[in-house]
Amino acid sequence: MCGIAGYFGPRELPEERVEACLQLMRRRGPDAQGVCRASAPGDRRLYLLHTRLSIIDIDPRADQPFFRNGLCLAYNGELYNYPELRARLKSEGECFFTDSDTEVLCALLARWGLDGLDACEGMWAFAAYDEREGRLLLCRDRFGEKPLYLCRDREGGLYFASEVKFLFALRGKGFPVNTRHLLRYLINGYRALYKSGEQFFLGVEELPAATIMEIAPDGSQKKWPYWTPGVNVDKGMDFPEAVEGVREALIRSVRLRLRSDAPLAFCMSGGVDSNSLISIAARVLNHDVHGFTIVNTDQRYDEQGMIERSVAELGIRHTAIPVQAREFLPLLRSLVCGHDAPVFTVSSFAHWLLMQAVALHGYKVCVSGVGADELLAGYYDHHLMYLAEVRNDSELFEKSLENWRKHIRPLVRNPLLRDPNAFVDNPRLRDHLYLNADEFQKRLKSGFHEPFAERRYHPGLLRNRMLNELFHEVVPVILHEDDLNAMYFSIENRSPFLDRGLFELCCSVPERHLIRDGYNKAVLREAVRGIAPDAIVDERRKVGFNAPVRSFLEVNDPGVRQWLLDGGPIYEHVRKEPVEELLNREFLPNSESKFLFSFINAKIFLEEYDSKSGGGI
Repeated sequence: MCGIAGYFGPRELPEERVEACLQLMRRRGPDAQGVCRASAPGDRRLYLLHTRLSIIDIDPRADQPFFRNGLCLAYNGELYNYPELRARLKSEGECFFTDSDTEVLCALLARWGLDGLDACEGMWAFAAYDEREGRLLLCRDRFGEKPLYLCRDREGGLYFASEVKFLFALRGKGFPVNTRHLLRYLINGYRALYKSGEQFFLGVEELPAATIMEIAPDGSQKKWPYWTPGVNVDKGMDFPEAVEGVREALIRSVRLRLRSDAPLAFCMSGGVDSNSLISIAARVLNHDVHGFTIVNTDQRYDEQGMIERSVAELGIRHTAIPVQAREFLPLLRSLVCGHDAPVFTVSSFAHWLLMQAVALHGYKVCVSGVGADELLAGYYDHHLMYLAEVRNDSELFEKSLENWRKHIRPLVRNPLLRDPNAFVDNPRLRDHLYLNADEFQKRLKSGFHEPFAERRYHPGLLRNRMLNELFHEVVPVILHEDDLNAMYFSIENRSPFLDRGLFELCCSVPERHLIRDGYNKAVLREAVRGIAPDAIVDERRKVGFNAPVRSFLEVNDPGVRQWLLDGGPIYEHVRKEPVEELLNREFLPNSESKFLFSFINAKIFLEEYDSKSGGGI
């Protein structure tokens, strides 16, 4: 895990910009830094910057930019199956001088070309410059775990970087704030942020996941996907086969992601996702597990009892970090500046506190359960979509409906999800995802309206919803936040559920197996039964890292209220009266708590960046 940045174009960058960028990159890579400067055909120049967080082969011989057979590579991420790929390459005559995954990736690209990416299992954003052909390749992993931001100049040059602030440094100026995207965040929430391709700054874009971009010696650019997610349901697969397949694929994925020459910890909640990974690591792979948890006193999100039972049964080490309101606003401002964007959810702030504790305990790698809900049907609306899917099987429908009424309805807070026929009557219903957006719009001084839209991956209602969450709505948001939070403290974040083999297996499971006896993630639960504690496997309540904003915000502090209600650029867009009304309420429902958190972040973001726009590109 590292930081990368660079420029390919006709400009010669002042040395002070390069040094300023390297300084900013040190959080992502405190262990080493390097720069490749090269003259390219057509009077073009290449700058390739890298700062290293040493995880695999920590010897300086594996530092980057890495040179091999005319290829210069700057790489952020991990190639988990590098020993297997290394063995294949050695059988074809390749020799290696390090034990790093970086050298394996470099050798793979040189020998097999871009087709070799099909054999890679990992997470990455890399820049590879071919000195012989004078071309630059940029690439991101299949699920977009590692970021890569882009910006073009007027002369046809291209800047690229792991974080937006690195683009600021290399350009020598900032970008105009994208007000439309900020309003999208305020009104429609985090699920809308990765649908349009827009960023919080005009002139900035992000290379899509599973995409290659090639910049030729003449400056021409083209990009294309090297992997397209597909669904190939095996209609003959029975439930035991699905369970066994997921168990084997998940154990394999966890085994790969435990490969590290640096100490490794786990994010731990009271839910089945993180406990599946922890239990496999501890009980199947004999790993010495240390779990870290944010402890919340709000009963809606409190999972301490479940965690304590799991820790005791598994016999693992555990550290709890309590939610605290002290210095919330100064810390949040630091986080907004670290992200170069509003923080998307209050859970991300809690995760940042968690990463701080992980770093203080000396860990450089942390494993989390991102992606399980989207792969294996983990949300409350999935129950109702399942009911719509099986409505033509009267026996299964009635049994599933009875289980939903008995076990799930008492847990559901979203008012639009308390009708079991919601998607039977209206398969296009999505108002629950932009809940209260019409009310939030009234709080603006000028109008903003953007209807919900989704991509069609599959004709099935539930499966298509899950894939939209995985690739456009939920997982990209979590990956963005988790990467920035972890790298703020020089930690690599790993996500075993985001594994190609596991994804393809899950996409072959018939929808009728995804919900069972009133349990979501039924296949996952049975896959880890006997490995994870039964109390965790049998818990129906949706738990995880979450907290209402009032867990952190001291709304009765006069100084806090004064800051929230004073002037500032946010009030060019938002009316003050609705904000004051929110602060005066004794209790906020979940959607209003989210709006207040988003407002606070938008206020900080504009205060920090609105005057630093920097003009043109």
